[in-house]
Amino acid sequence: MSVTTIIVNFNAGELLQQSVGALRNSTAHTTIIIVDNASSDGSAQKLRHLYGDTQNIEFLFNPSNLGFAAAANAVAARVSTDYILILNPDCILDGAALERLLAALESDSGAALAGPAVYDRQGRVQRATVRRFPAPWKSLMTASGLWRLGRWLPVFRGVEVDAGSLGNGVETVEAVSGACMLVRREALVAVNYLDEGYRMHCEDLDLMYRLAEKGWHCLFVAQASCVHQQGKSSSSRPTWVHFQKHRGMVRFYKKFQAEAAVLPVRLLVYAGIWLRFAVLWPLVLIRR
Repeated sequence: MSVTTIIVNFNAGELLQQSVGALRNSTAHTTIIIVDNASSDGSAQKLRHLYGDTQNIEFLFNPSNLGFAAAANAVAARVSTDYILILNPDCILDGAALERLLAALESDSGAALAGPAVYDRQGRVQRATVRRFPAPWKSLMTASGLWRLGRWLPVFRGVEVDAGSLGNGVETVEAVSGACMLVRREALVAVNYLDEGYRMHCEDLDLMYRLAEKGWHCLFVAQASCVHQQGKSSSSRPTWVHFQKHRGMVRFYKKFQAEAAVLPVRLLVYAGIWLRFAVLWPLVLIRR
């Protein structure tokens, strides 16, 4: 089992060094490739000064920000390892996490992708750790908070899934967090990699949806864990990131679901997405 880890970096600061340091202490071996998307904080250069181009760490410096998907694809398309770990630079993997993700995929030939339990700095499981594929009704339940009733009444189920309700084993799920996902290279090639039409956000859900269309499935591995210290890369450009997140929602809906809906429903969905953008924008700026 051979693994290449791709970390797309943009101004992740000291978190990039922490992420790589944790990965180098993993019980499973991986070659690490850092793709820097024209960062201005020197984070990748500092890491290169620390490690050099040795010790199974390679550095690629893009002259401009290509976007997450394009930067990751450029590496994924040229490696030949059995698996590719796509890891955010603000994710700190537990030492045994990669080994456990690998074991889960090796035990299930129909699984294309596996993700760990993702925690925040306070030790709470992040809401995006396990998800259902977005759909207008599920998204409405999530936005309204009514998704919490879904434990008792399925009609209220939203996009989020309570990871704690899945137990401590390996579970087949629709989608996991894109912050840390181990992908079978064969499956990634079969769906032609990540969709580069997304600049940031939703490309992970798009990938998992297309894998499902091809008959693959995803795994949630509860005994694998990582801490996602999100927000560092986006703090220097919160409005742009907030816009790209909602642009990604529009692209996902238009690509997979809009054609099956009548025009009034399509218009309501688009209006709802951009209304959410406008309502949450001030909070994004305050939390910066």
